[in-house]
Amino acid sequence: MSNLPDEAFRDTIGTIDEAGHRKFIFPKKPSGKFYEYRKWVSYFLLLVLIANPFLKINGNQFMMFNVLERRFNIFGFPFWPQDFYLFVLFMIVGVVFVIFFTVIFGRIFCGWICPQTIFLEMVFRRIEYWIEGDRGAQIRLSKQEWNAEKIRKKGLKWFIFLIISFFIANVFLAYLISSDELFQMIEDGPATHISTLIALLIFTGVFYFVFVWFREQVCIIACPYGRLQGVLLDNKSINVAYDFVRGEKEVGRAKFNKQEDRAASGKGDCIDCKQCVHVCPTGIDIRNGTQLECVNCTACIDECDTIMEGVNLPKGLIRYASEDEIEKKAKFKFTTRMKGYSAVLLILMGILIGLLFLRSEVETTILRLPGQLFQHKGDNISNIYTFKIINKTTKDFNDIHFKLMNIKGKLNVVGKQDLKVPKQSMSKGTLFIEINQYLLDHDRTKIKIGVYNGNKKIETTSTSFLSPRSFD
Repeated sequence: MSNLPDEAFRDTIGTIDEAGHRKFIFPKKPSGKFYEYRKWVSYFLLLVLIANPFLKINGNQFMMFNVLERRFNIFGFPFWPQDFYLFVLFMIVGVVFVIFFTVIFGRIFCGWICPQTIFLEMVFRRIEYWIEGDRGAQIRLSKQEWNAEKIRKKGLKWFIFLIISFFIANVFLAYLISSDELFQMIEDGPATHISTLIALLIFTGVFYFVFVWFREQVCIIACPYGRLQGVLLDNKSINVAYDFVRGEKEVGRAKFNKQEDRAASGKGDCIDCKQCVHVCPTGIDIRNGTQLECVNCTACIDECDTIMEGVNLPKGLIRYASEDEIEKKAKFKFTTRMKGYSAVLLILMGILIGLLFLRSEVETTILRLPGQLFQHKGDNISNIYTFKIINKTTKDFNDIHFKLMNIKGKLNVVGKQDLKVPKQSMSKGTLFIEINQYLLDHDRTKIKIGVYNGNKKIETTSTSFLSPRSFD
């Protein structure tokens, strides 16, 4: 068992020593069935992550999160500031999905899908293994003095890391300001976009700091998702778990001795080789049970299976399993809590899909000009309005005009004979509405206005018309 008494190991972090100083992790290079699966999944997700801001559907960037202008594109659907509620609902659905997935499969998101893990384990660490070697070579290099070999290896690694961090920062910037804007800035040159260049260098510095120094501390200290495990996981959640029943048995774990009959001795199948600890990217001992630092990367599963195969013991001492499965041999069941989360997720997805179908492609706002009252023009009453038309489609509107729908009157746009609204754009202006006073029954009349592009009505909006309380 662990050298620490009872649950005392939970009071410490594997990356901090007793004096409170950072203890750097040198994980062994993983290999095995799950690692190969993770590589294919990771490279596919990396391709998607890099390609997303440069792909377009109907002229819309596939993914864009322009927080400065409050414009977002998700799967090619544009979301304007007026659609922010849809974006928020989309994010809520994503959060509930991750929670639902965690309740069933634990922190598998962190080990297989999280960009932090993918970049660190599948890009930066693999470069590190290529330049500095495996765990033992890295530890020796870290301890040796700064000679020519160490300077060459460390310098080459840090330079490559800097280039990759700069590339990631550019991709990140394409998500924020759009790929078209990024290419335009590159074409114009950095001198004309100093503020953007400074932001780009800051992003590069942040990514460089994370992947060179902070590393697994992001998952252990900074990421709030790991702390949700204590609330979301239970004995029925499937996790990367150590089979303590089989591993410890009656006597406990012990070093392997091929001369003894391990089954007769009562010793567990765990031979205490500590390879599962050495291969762990967060430095934990999975044999201590579910821990906040575990990201479910499956490296310990592959390593343990290799060791078990070498000593002619069954694989699966560390595997995907629930605590109930290990302790009580209970099969997985879709619990009431899981059903509740799935119901909430389905309801939210239904609402989101419904709102997406009801979402208008054109949004027109017509408001009375603040501080302006009505005017008399003979028998007519005149009001002045400001209008704003948002074209969310990928088509240009070249012949925009307005018509009064529920009352007779005149409507004139100020200064614009041919009103146009380009695709994915907005037009503003001012208009006058004149209505005969004898057609008005109230001092504040609700009027409907049709918005047309040529002969096609594209939207109907409404506003209020101000008039005197009574007429002589």
